[in-house]
Amino acid sequence: MKTLFKTPDLLKTILLIAIVVITASPSNGQQNKPAESGYAPVNGIKVYYEVYGEGKPLVLLHGAFYTIEMNWGQLIPELSKTRKVIAIEMQGHGHTPFSDRKLDIATLASDVEGVMNYLKIDSADVAGYSMGGSVAYQLAAKSPKRVRRLVIISSTYKTSGWLPAINSGFKGFKPDFFDNTPIKAAYDAVAPDKTKWRKFIEQMIAFAGVPFNVGDANIAKLPMPVLIISGDNDGLDKVELMKTYQLLGGGVSADLGPMPKSHLAIVPAQGHVSLMQQTKIISGYLEDFLK
Repeated sequence: MKTLFKTPDLLKTILLIAIVVITASPSNGQQNKPAESGYAPVNGIKVYYEVYGEGKPLVLLHGAFYTIEMNWGQLIPELSKTRKVIAIEMQGHGHTPFSDRKLDIATLASDVEGVMNYLKIDSADVAGYSMGGSVAYQLAAKSPKRVRRLVIISSTYKTSGWLPAINSGFKGFKPDFFDNTPIKAAYDAVAPDKTKWRKFIEQMIAFAGVPFNVGDANIAKLPMPVLIISGDNDGLDKVELMKTYQLLGGGVSADLGPMPKSHLAIVPAQGHVSLMQQTKIISGYLEDFLK
């Protein structure tokens, strides 16, 4: 049987599906204005943040190319009913200006910690989706006292945690794939300098092509409870995902011993993008885990 898609075409197809889902999914975020917003000066750049609600702090980290609104717009109204939600836009994303500073997971995690310092937040629950989940893993490994509980949504702490088709596909990504898309429209709506669009996309493609690994030993040493949420077909290698859960103390028979402090949720019939649209499911998992 002939392969229907070459790998670059596969990634382009995934991108187009993502665009359709994002466009078709109504967001309540536009009706939910932040109580506070601004820029935190960290590591030589200005990082944009928004604060919603009151209560124990919960930091939200978005996925690649997304803004706060695109990633978390449907969840923030629910989460902010009982929590102080701090949503961050990472380097070059959304309101945060483009910078020529090289992108890597460690630098982005340091930026997040810098925002927490700026807002005088000693520790918080942290939830990250996709790229934001990788950044959250790095933050938790480097500064475990800053992270009370960790939620990882459709993400991994190492490049090999993705299926080979996903990793190889980024080699064929072109900046013009993103032109005339809702992702571009969202960027234009809030970016402080819209002329940096092409440089931002090129920087992100280069970033995606560099392997990363927070380290098995570092994951095994994480002291906080971790909730992993994954779609059953979201591009993550499920064998590697199970190994991650085992590093966190999971994958045991809880009938013969104590229930692990970390949890794993596999949501059926969901891909990488569609998983984030399951607002009730994700908010339910978060509410139970973060109590």
